[in-house]
Amino acid sequence: MKAAILGVGLIGGSLALCLKERTSCHVSGYDLSQKTLDWAVAAGVIDDGSRNLEEAVEDADFIFLAVPVGTIPELLSRLERQSLSPGCIISDVGSTKGKLVRWSEPFRKRGVTYIGGHPMAGSHRSGVEAAHSLLFENAYYILTPSPETPLSEVQKLSGLLQEATRAKLVIMDPFHHDRLVGAISHLPHVIASGLVNQVGRYNEENEWFHRLAAGGFRDLTRIAASHPVMWRDILMSNRGELLKLMDDWLSEMEKVRDAIKRGDAEKIEDFFRRAKFLRERLPERRKGMLLPSFECYVDVPDQPGMIGRVAMLLGEEGINLSNIGIMENREDTAGVLRLVFQKEEDLKRAIRFLNEAGYRVFSFD
Repeated sequence: MKAAILGVGLIGGSLALCLKERTSCHVSGYDLSQKTLDWAVAAGVIDDGSRNLEEAVEDADFIFLAVPVGTIPELLSRLERQSLSPGCIISDVGSTKGKLVRWSEPFRKRGVTYIGGHPMAGSHRSGVEAAHSLLFENAYYILTPSPETPLSEVQKLSGLLQEATRAKLVIMDPFHHDRLVGAISHLPHVIASGLVNQVGRYNEENEWFHRLAAGGFRDLTRIAASHPVMWRDILMSNRGELLKLMDDWLSEMEKVRDAIKRGDAEKIEDFFRRAKFLRERLPERRKGMLLPSFECYVDVPDQPGMIGRVAMLLGEEGINLSNIGIMENREDTAGVLRLVFQKEEDLKRAIRFLNEAGYRVFSFD
């Protein structure tokens, strides 16, 4: 079989590695950057690469569009004009699906099947250099076929992806998918960015807003540092669902505002009690739309070399520490180190090892 990966970045490159390592697929890559293609071939991410779309998809049994969501319609339009193999299956990895449903019928008339796809996994790094074959393992991988899509074609694609990615395959209506990801990913990005912008305006008049905006504020707004162009395109592609969700959010905030204005302590307490109840019942950390933050906090005495000592202890145990910072450090008082890890396994090992070494370690899910 031949699989063509259109867009050889983090997601496309990782999918290519999965297919190469675990299936019999010959993997061809298409990208606008020759440098990216050369690197991907040299690193064994793809078997061959081309900047010519027709050449990349020739005789392909599967075509995966791993490009930014804003460019997927244009690429689908170009594929519609290509000579594709009968029985070919086209899929994508974009985070919105509703606007892409219309492509199912034109392709179906040509003996080609289009099935939307969305692997709910990512990385704090980007580019093909960060690609690896374990990126999707145990993550949810959503497929959004149209009602007219033959079950045999859905099974063919899901079987290949199951074998290659080791992800948890889920079949979902495309419009239901867009509402779901709008609520758990798109809306949170808007809220986090809005909060950062609001505090930023306050800081223009009083710099203490940013000086004291550490700890919880940074954690709460971490996702506001995401790529602006990417999120512009995502919101534009899902604006119908997002506008409904934002109306619901504004209504919820209006209720809280009214309770505060009236001094209704019971309503305010109920708001936080319900949130706490629901938050504690969320599933354990797993791969999903929002990148997880694997972090813990360590009490350390105010002594020279303590930060280096903790980092050295973790390094000696082979535990990869991706970031470290001082949460609180006043003279003659204990400080608090914030340790950040890329993998949950590293976090668990660090907590266990530091506890055994006599440190007080705290972690919050």
